[in-house]
Amino acid sequence: MNSQQYKHISDSELLEKFYSDGNNQWLGILLQRYTLLLLGTCMKYLKNEEAAKDAVQQIFLKAIIELQKYKVDYFKSWLYMVAKNYCLMQLRDKNIFIPVENNKTLIQEEIDIIEIKEKEKTISLIEASIEELNKEQKTCVTLFYLEKRSYIEIVEQTGYTLLQVKSHIQNGRRNLKILVDKKMKNN
Repeated sequence: MNSQQYKHISDSELLEKFYSDGNNQWLGILLQRYTLLLLGTCMKYLKNEEAAKDAVQQIFLKAIIELQKYKVDYFKSWLYMVAKNYCLMQLRDKNIFIPVENNKTLIQEEIDIIEIKEKEKTISLIEASIEELNKEQKTCVTLFYLEKRSYIEIVEQTGYTLLQVKSHIQNGRRNLKILVDKKMKNN
């Protein structure tokens, strides 16, 4: 297979050909294009040429299996992430830690992932806790914080007095904090 004769075909077109006829030859052409990128990526993380070459072979196999399961739109960036994750798993399995000064971006990515997971967890705890508020507090807190309604709009919509709306929001917010804190301690 001479990959030069296919260089005019884009990554997307090669993937489409593979998805339409299931011929692994299209994946072979595509993966061959990125062999050096993969080798370089694996060398960056593994710091060993033989280990990097082995990793490239494993990544090729993983890519072939994964691409048969689901569709990928941006092949190059997807393949890079597969390679990076594979190398990080190899390092983790061998208990090799990457020095902070050599890979600050990697550490920042890990921090970002942890922060996103914490935010998602907090949001789900808040949503669950709102359901536990009494009807008046739930209504006022939802309208004020989630729907961004003013006090006057809430008064008009609910029929509560302005003083009641302010009280329900204040008490609802306090009770919501107590409920969320309690759930966080239990998790």
